[in-house]
Amino acid sequence: MSKPARTIQIWSFYLLGLGLTLVLAPNVLLTLFGFPPTGDVWIRVVGMLILILAYYCFEAARLEITPFFVWSVKARASVILFFIAFVGLGFAPWMLLLFGLVDLVAALWTRAALRADRAAVA
Repeated sequence: MSKPARTIQIWSFYLLGLGLTLVLAPNVLLTLFGFPPTGDVWIRVVGMLILILAYYCFEAARLEITPFFVWSVKARASVILFFIAFVGLGFAPWMLLLFGLVDLVAALWTRAALRADRAAVA
């Protein structure tokens, strides 16, 4: 498995844990990060979507789908911008930025792995 694929595979495990938590015990995570507990189904729907994304990432890593890795860098790096806006507009507590930082760091890790692979080929 290539280094970029490995970063995506590890990312898929993070998403798996996050998705399962949001589906099975969302209030544990919500209260830990300063959000009010909820009984609404929508947080579990988000968890389900994250689980589906985890599956996509795992399969893309397994199959070495390099274009997916590139797309994911751009998408994951953009998350912090959305979260900054959400916090700045008062929609969410500042703790949401921690999730955005995880996305950003992981995206930069994948980007570095992609560059290292390109440099090794050249």
